[in-house]
Amino acid sequence: MFIAPNESRSMTNEWDAVIIGGGAAGLSAAQMLGRSRRRTLVIDAGLPRNRFAAQMHGVLGHDGLDPARLLEKGRAEARAYGVEIATGAVAGIADEGHRLRISQMDGTVDLARVIIIATGILDDLPEVPGLHAEWGRTVLHCPYCHGWEVAGGRLGVLATSPMSLHQIELVRQLSDDVTAFTAGVDPLTDEASARLTARGVRLVPAAVRDASRRDDALVITTDIGEEHTLDALFTGGAPAIDLDFAADLSLARTDQPGAPLEVDLRGATSHPRVFAAGNVIAPFANVPVSMGAGSMAGAGANAMLASEDFDRAVADLR
Repeated sequence: MFIAPNESRSMTNEWDAVIIGGGAAGLSAAQMLGRSRRRTLVIDAGLPRNRFAAQMHGVLGHDGLDPARLLEKGRAEARAYGVEIATGAVAGIADEGHRLRISQMDGTVDLARVIIIATGILDDLPEVPGLHAEWGRTVLHCPYCHGWEVAGGRLGVLATSPMSLHQIELVRQLSDDVTAFTAGVDPLTDEASARLTARGVRLVPAAVRDASRRDDALVITTDIGEEHTLDALFTGGAPAIDLDFAADLSLARTDQPGAPLEVDLRGATSHPRVFAAGNVIAPFANVPVSMGAGSMAGAGANAMLASEDFDRAVADLR
């Protein structure tokens, strides 16, 4: 996220809520908290997962919008409700009982009654030269997000796990010309091979050595020297969720790929003052799902604060 030079943070670093991560989930949470008149700060490192894509799809009312534009609009909306947004990265969080101490990499310290973690994930791509350079352009991950734009073309799927078999089936719906590079899941069972070939999917068991852009095409080279010319290649990167900054809180995590945070329907984690939303709780969630989770986490955090406000008022009377 970019903050203009003339924008500055409040001198007071005590907040009702601090949201770590300013993507679709974090800004949705911020909007709910701001509308509830909660003093809220968003700390954002400016590295949203979909920053490599020029457009996003499957987002009702915003189909084809540049994802950076969505965040720009979201920041403006949140600020209209008094939310403050700062560029930064969190180094650690300490539990002080009635509040949490958030330490940033630059030494800034913020105190919050509740925090929402919405830092997203990184896609750990297969170690194939050329994939990173084309990520979000001709190397794609989600058939729903990017499939329509390449439908009918020469499509490939680089299998990385058993889930890739499902991805191949989805990609086959987009085109009659599909090549599956299956070294990452070999040996395929006879049933799986028969299932794929029945729909006309070409199976390439040789490992992929290189991916390179040539003119307007993507050329996939295998380790036996074969070349396959495609218009787009789908693959799934392993979800990498970095929560080292919250290690001292010992937050419960699930056994799903990437070990996302475990939350209830409100987005509440195993810590009473910590909520979470977005890809840190659902690595395969798209933008609408992340927005919904962020909205719920923001509402859940506000409800927790409201209950605590009444508890404190009763205690004061006593």
